[in-house]
Amino acid sequence: MARTRVVVYCDNDGSSPFIDWFAELPEQAQDKVTVRLERLAELGHELRRPEADYLRDGIYELRATARSVHYRVLYFFYGRSAAVVAHGIVKGQRVPDREIERALKRKLLFEAEPLEHSREEL
Repeated sequence: MARTRVVVYCDNDGSSPFIDWFAELPEQAQDKVTVRLERLAELGHELRRPEADYLRDGIYELRATARSVHYRVLYFFYGRSAAVVAHGIVKGQRVPDREIERALKRKLLFEAEPLEHSREEL
């Protein structure tokens, strides 16, 4: 199976919501999220629970827990060979609809101008 490219979404100003969020995480949480991102690169569309889950409307979540805190990385697929990381959150009971909507907006922006909204590959 070919590896999936994992691309980080960026805004028009060049900032990346995911990179900003990730930089503020405790080291243990960063390690757990990094492992999930590596698994996404390995398995792509085949990645399933408990590591990932489908939310709705083409938006997925990577699932990581460190010290009883639930971290979620929202992402979407671009074609068959790329996953685009939209942003990350700390989850309470469930992923809030506003966070899914935020990821959907980023998905639409990315699909319209992929080069403009790609920061880097992980």
